[in-house]
Amino acid sequence: MPNRSEIAHDCFNKGYNCAQSVLFAFHDLYSIDQEVLLKIASGFGAGMARKQEVCGAVTGGLMVLSLLYGSPDAHDTRAKEKVYDAITIFMDRFQDQYGSCLCRELLGVDLKTKSGQSEYRDRALKDTICMKCVKEAVRLVWEIIETPDNSYN
Repeated sequence: MPNRSEIAHDCFNKGYNCAQSVLFAFHDLYSIDQEVLLKIASGFGAGMARKQEVCGAVTGGLMVLSLLYGSPDAHDTRAKEKVYDAITIFMDRFQDQYGSCLCRELLGVDLKTKSGQSEYRDRALKDTICMKCVKEAVRLVWEIIETPDNSYN
């Protein structure tokens, strides 16, 4: 079994955003081209294109869970409930760990401004906050996937 946390860490250090890194850590679980996965998640870094909404690591986790438990059938209510349950548990656990799922609250700087981007770099927030969020998102997603009978408890 691949070390998913290490895969995400390596991706993030190579310059991929947080959403891409989390999604890619699980690339072996779906039959989707790796380049397509990276492209799909490319706009979700820094809380969606630096809008600092939902943390990109969280968004990457949502994509993983959706790919694994979602359905293309709009009338498959069972699959919808399963994916919603998994995502709710994932987001609740992430928020319990970090106090928020919002990028702006996690970082405390405004990435839409040059001064905020400088502060992000100067305070090494990529390493001290974002990398931890990426690794924790991977861990939490894997915990949900590995839960017996998908009871998520």
